Amino acid sequence: MSLLFMDMGWRILYVDEGEYLSLYIDNIKIKNRKADKEIIIPINDLHTLILDNYKSVLSVQLMNALSKKNVNVVLCGVDHVPQTLIIPHKGNRQAPMMLRRQMRWDNRVKNLIQKEIVTAKIDNQIELLVHLEKDGDAIFKLKSYQKTVEEGDVTNREGLAAKVYFRALFGHDFKRFDEDALNAGLNYGYSILRSQISKTLIAKGLHPALGFFHNGPNNHFNLSDDFIEPFRPLIDHCVHTHLVGEKLFKKEHKLTLIKETTKKILYKNVRQTLFNAVNQYVDAVVNFAESGDLKKLDHPIIDFNAL
Repeated sequence: MSLLFMDMGWRILYVDEGEYLSLYIDNIKIKNRKADKEIIIPINDLHTLILDNYKSVLSVQLMNALSKKNVNVVLCGVDHVPQTLIIPHKGNRQAPMMLRRQMRWDNRVKNLIQKEIVTAKIDNQIELLVHLEKDGDAIFKLKSYQKTVEEGDVTNREGLAAKVYFRALFGHDFKRFDEDALNAGLNYGYSILRSQISKTLIAKGLHPALGFFHNGPNNHFNLSDDFIEPFRPLIDHCVHTHLVGEKLFKKEHKLTLIKETTKKILYKNVRQTLFNAVNQYVDAVVNFAESGDLKKLDHPIIDFNAL
């Protein structure tokens, strides 16, 4: 078992050997019969539980307790890839009201939010390429794309930037979604980050399926996929640092990626944990969706020199 800590005192618990997980008073109790080991952790301390052992058994009492405390629970499949998020049924007492508000969000405002978020994402991509001293021509192209993002990104500057960005970051032979260690790392890191963002949305009563610009009919996390965009380069940086040249995606890489999501970034001129920044960023974007005041919309800045 591996335990990762956040600066705020929250814990991210990664379990790959625990066979039985049950509720013990207000704690999670994890047993491993082979190692004759038992761990007890207060549920109130948990932010995220990642269960990477498909043979593990969870009690119904524990699952209900984790859901009640809005613990982010991620279940991995036989291939060790995150497959399932356990989402609280109620989420938050304001969920019905928030759902009505989400459904009233104006299309023009949604298009403006897409422009803002895509611009912020490309900005952090540029910062990473500059930090790693990558191809200057690629950086120039990304700056050009960033300056010409339109409402609703109707000219697909995000997609054009992504092609240039990933080739500059990982080499001209790199193809997104190929079956290799780099893509496995990106997919895993994004999945963990997406689950943590979803936890924040649900805690605020927001419905993660109703996005601003992601609108996949079978995607239960469209809104999560909106908010993840400016934070993706954090995962890209970690994958570049630890997986370039690797043939296999290993457990040590998973733990490194999980820990990456506990790093501090710059938001509203304050260095703070990623989870803090996500929490405030969600509030800022939602407030803009309802007020239309761009002055209040700050975007996360990733200072790669400070990671």
